Amino acid sequence: MENEHLSNSTIFPLGEKVQANFIGDAFLKMVFTDPNPLNTAIGNVTFAPGARNNWHSHRVGQVLLVTGGRGWYQEEGKPARLLTTGDVINIPPNVKHWHGATKESWFVHVAMTPGDTD
Repeated sequence: MENEHLSNSTIFPLGEKVQANFIGDAFLKMVFTDPNPLNTAIGNVTFAPGARNNWHSHRVGQVLLVTGGRGWYQEEGKPARLLTTGDVINIPPNVKHWHGATKESWFVHVAMTPGDTD
């Protein structure tokens, strides 16, 4: 299994296993949260090989910073894109997409989801 060392995450602790909206084992460690709904939430997400989230969108978009492993990102109607350490994905508002690990590798990214400005 490729990048097995990433099972302990990369920069932040592994976090808690995500129970909803994911296929396979994924773990979330929130890095920054604030009760003010205008502030950006930042979470470190670690995917076991083959794990991914379901199709979804974000009302105000999202940015993914890949910190380890190999994964996939796909927007609805477009081909999937291979992601590796250092890739940055800027997901526009309301774009349906999914992201997750390749079948052979752990995958870690930091997800930044802006607060709702409406």
